[in-house]
Amino acid sequence: MTTSPALDPQLHELLADMPLLSQLSPEVLAQVRPFSSTPVEPLLKGRAIDRREVTVASPDGTTIPLSVFSPANTDRTTAAPCVYWMHGGGMVMGDRFSQIDIPLEWLDEFGAVVVSVDYRLAPEATGMIPVDDCYQGLLWIADHAAELGIDPARIIVAGASAGGGLAAGVALLARDLGTPTIAAQVLIGPMLDHRNATTSSLQYANGPGVWTHEMNGFGWRCLLGDLTDDEVPPYVSPALADDLAGLPTTYIDTGSAEVFRDEDTDYATRIWAAGGQAELHVWAGGFHGFDALYPQAHISATARRTRTDWLARLLPTNPAT
Repeated sequence: MTTSPALDPQLHELLADMPLLSQLSPEVLAQVRPFSSTPVEPLLKGRAIDRREVTVASPDGTTIPLSVFSPANTDRTTAAPCVYWMHGGGMVMGDRFSQIDIPLEWLDEFGAVVVSVDYRLAPEATGMIPVDDCYQGLLWIADHAAELGIDPARIIVAGASAGGGLAAGVALLARDLGTPTIAAQVLIGPMLDHRNATTSSLQYANGPGVWTHEMNGFGWRCLLGDLTDDEVPPYVSPALADDLAGLPTTYIDTGSAEVFRDEDTDYATRIWAAGGQAELHVWAGGFHGFDALYPQAHISATARRTRTDWLARLLPTNPAT
């Protein structure tokens, strides 16, 4: 068996109580999908948040739901930053409330308006459909900036896992199409490379885990459908992008003990090579999604605080006017 970095001791202890899979199948997916999101209402309880549900039309006419969370009772004369959230779930599960506790912390901290998108899932939706859904949501945010009370120059795209890959794809699309402006991208353990062949991907094969080599292959096969390797667009598998110049300032974090470690560190390296700005954190002993699954762990609290501190440098609470 391939050796691999050990888990953080506290995470190892917490993970011992979690039922783990080694593979996904259509039958298993049907069983786990209903449990792949957490109700949002308990997270909103006790918070001064206004919630609004809207829809946007995709290019093929499908209705895409968006949830908008805004700080209540705030000074609407000051334009707020906006965090546009894309959820995780391997492209095949989850909904717009999955991992929403992460950006809601930024609503609390910075008065940010949080918008989360219910992009269509694979295998029902394949190829460009999920990233196109997410891009349509971004266009809606930019078009409704004044109504939302946000500063169009401070729109941040963010996501975890599959959502991190989609956020990266949306940033590439916005760059190549010339609109809208994105201030930053926050990619949390992003799913960036359909080839699934890095050292870290192979290290987490042939055994149970939160997200294994085999599960990753299943997620990508569901998303790519009939596409051959030569037909996969870089917006779908951002690691394929030839040029990473001109991207917004980027935050990437990953764990040393996860499938996506090497594709994520490579993405940051290539942004630097293209003259861009990126901040990269590889959390020693972190497995995939550790900070979302076990926010109470010391390493998780540190990872979450470090992301927030980075955003604080980017988004001062009272920006100069």
